[in-house]
Amino acid sequence: MQVIELTYPHTLNREEIDPTIMAVGFFDGVHLGHQKLIKTAVELAEQSGKQSAVMTFDPHPSVVLKKEQQHVKYITPLADKIYFLERMGVDRLYVVRFTESLAELLPQQFVDHFFIGLNVDHVVAGFDFSYGRMGKGNMESLPFHSREQFTQTTIPKVERNGEKVSSTRVREAIKNGELPEVTDLLGRPLSVQGEVIKGDQRGRTIGFPTANIHISDAYLLPKVGVYAVAINVRGKWYHGMANLGYKPTFYDEAEKPSLEVYIFDFNGDIYGEDVKVEWHAFIREEKKFNGIDALIAQLHSDEEEIRRFFQ
Repeated sequence: MQVIELTYPHTLNREEIDPTIMAVGFFDGVHLGHQKLIKTAVELAEQSGKQSAVMTFDPHPSVVLKKEQQHVKYITPLADKIYFLERMGVDRLYVVRFTESLAELLPQQFVDHFFIGLNVDHVVAGFDFSYGRMGKGNMESLPFHSREQFTQTTIPKVERNGEKVSSTRVREAIKNGELPEVTDLLGRPLSVQGEVIKGDQRGRTIGFPTANIHISDAYLLPKVGVYAVAINVRGKWYHGMANLGYKPTFYDEAEKPSLEVYIFDFNGDIYGEDVKVEWHAFIREEKKFNGIDALIAQLHSDEEEIRRFFQ
């Protein structure tokens, strides 16, 4: 997949760009609704013999527009979004830098520059997609703004259990630790990637050696607690027990939560390795124990519960 980063104004020449069938949206999470939209663009491109494309934006418009609720943490930060889009068979990805000047474009200016100007032959977007200053352009006005240079497909809302699948709904489920709901809405488990770094190595002394994983601040993480997870190390999956939290038994205060994973049936030095963690189930809240013995007893109980979960 070709990844092209654009700023406004871009300098690409329409005459030098192959026509594309393009899906457009922010696509945080690449959830089931997004997948339907993107797959539609890929299938239409295959049928017409053209290339498929996706246009997304970075950062989230709410940050630049200084909305009351700003999305500075993501279900799928850009690198993860690129990974999932490539797996879906997208040929080209435009990553448009969202800026104040871009936000000020009139709907017609936006379409002229980013759709007609990029030689888009067909646009695929959700029923609630908006564009241009104050979001005044929408799928009903797009035929007018197209200047008859491209056609469009509008994707209706995708529902699960009678409710619209949306990034907002996924976010709420993540924050509440409702991982079966998250998995259902994404069509896959929630995942994060990070590097294994040196921790305080206290787990080794109590029989639960953990991989301390440095996670980018860009990730939206579940609430603190103990989780059943799967972890990919060097291309192989293992089950494990994760603690996301502040380790109150050992520390009075910590600046931000840390992620530690006790990998079942694994023994090896993986410092410096990049790993992927999938979140499968919330087990319990993090709590402070009265001594090491009480903590160890609880960890044994957690391990038994998580092993049963994966059976």
